Order: sequence, then C-alpha cells, then structure tokens
Amino acid sequence: MHPYWFTFEPIDHPTPLNLGAGVTARDDGDARRLIGEAFGGLAVADMAVLKNLDGLDQGHVIPNMGDILVRGIWFPLGHENTGSD
Repeated sequence: MHPYWFTFEPIDHPTPLNLGAGVTARDDGDARRLIGEAFGGLAVADMAVLKNLDGLDQGHVIPNMGDILVRGIWFPLGHENTGSD
C-alpha cells in the first residue's frame, strides 16, 4: 500500500479538490481507479507517491485528512468508503 497525492486541472468553483486529493492504494492503477470512482470525470493534472507529508498544505490538508494508513480516499473527507471491498 502506498499513499498518493493527486492534483486536478483547475476547477472554477471553490472546492477542497483545488488543493488536490489523497488516496492510499495498492498500486498506481488502484489509486487511479479509486480517484475516478470518487471524483468522476475530473481531469488529473498530476499523481505522485508521497514519501512524507511535508509537501501537503499544513494549514488545511493535514488537519483535515483521514487515516493515511487505510486503503481509500483520505482527503478530502467524505469519500472514505470509496472502493470498499
């Protein structure tokens, strides 16, 4: 399992997804599938495996994220059950 951080093409209304989305997944394909299932047709700009949390927004993402050790979406909150199997 690896934590991934996704950024999306700009969204023209206020949403936490303008910061990005975090997911823990088995591999790149699993991460993309979970993001697609949770956020539909949003255009992904970038995907990166997280080595640490230092690069994430310390004022918004860090205090508002779920459990990064469990498979699934951990930011933004509200999508934790995406991909439950």
